[in-house]
Amino acid sequence: MTNAAPTMTLNNGVEMPRLGFGVFQIPDDETTAAVTSALEAGYRSIDTAAVYGNETGVGRAVAESGIPRDQLFVTSKVWNSDQGYDNTLRAYDESLAKLGLDALDLYLIHWPAPANDLYEETWRALEKLYSEGRVRAIGVSNFQPDHLERIIKDDGVVPAVNQVELHPAMQNREVAAADTAYGIATEAWSPLAKGAVLGDDAIVAIADRHGKTPAQVVVRWHLQEGRVVIPKSVTPSRIAANIDVFDFELTQEELAAIDGLDGDGRTGPHPDEFNG
Repeated sequence: MTNAAPTMTLNNGVEMPRLGFGVFQIPDDETTAAVTSALEAGYRSIDTAAVYGNETGVGRAVAESGIPRDQLFVTSKVWNSDQGYDNTLRAYDESLAKLGLDALDLYLIHWPAPANDLYEETWRALEKLYSEGRVRAIGVSNFQPDHLERIIKDDGVVPAVNQVELHPAMQNREVAAADTAYGIATEAWSPLAKGAVLGDDAIVAIADRHGKTPAQVVVRWHLQEGRVVIPKSVTPSRIAANIDVFDFELTQEELAAIDGLDGDGRTGPHPDEFNG
C-alpha cells in the first residue's frame, strides 16, 4: 500500500511533505537501495547532506525511480568546511552534480559552527541562490535562537526550516518556540532518539492500545505536534512502517504523556560545541 504524507506550507508558499526519509550514516553504496525502498513505500521527501557522502546514491535512486521530479522534495546541506559566500555557492553546485539535479527543493546550513563565524556570510550565499531561483527554499539546521536572530536581523530572507535534534527525550522547546515566532518550520532529526525512547513504558503502552509499534507512535506524535519529521532506517519493513501512521490518532492525554518524557536526552552535539 502506498502512503502519501500530508504537506506543510512553508513561509514562502512552497509545499513540503511533513514526513520524509533521512539518510544520515547510510553508506553511499547502500543508499540507493534504502531510498528506493522509501520511494516505493510512499515517501516523497529525501533528506541528505554533503558530509553524509551519499548524495550520489540518493541521486541514483531518484533517477531510477521514474517518479516525476515535481513530485519529489530533495534536501541537502552545506558542510562547515564549505561555509563562506563563495565556498557555499561552489558547494551547492557540487551537491547538484552528485545528485544529478538541476535544483534542490531545500538547502540548509548544516551547523552554525560559531567558532568559524561564517554562518551569516553563508546565509547571504543561500539568499543569492534563492533569489536567482536556483533553490525553492532555504533554511538552517541546528540553529539556536541567537543564531536565528543574527541572520534575520537585517530584514533578509527568513529561513523556511530549522532542522534540529528533537525527540521525546529532548524536545528542544526553546528552539521550537523561536521557530514558531519567526514563522519557521521545525524539522526533527533523530526523531526516534536512535531507538533510545522506543522501550519507554509510556510509549509502549500507547503503542499497544493502538496496535502500532513504538516507532509509529513517536512519528505520529511529531506529526500531531506540527513538525516535519525524517525517520531513518535501512530495513525495508521499518521504512514502510514509519510512514504507515495515518490511520490512527493520539489523544490529548497520550500526547501529554509523551511530552512529559522531555529531559536531557540529546543524542548529538550541541550547536555551540560542534565546529568540525
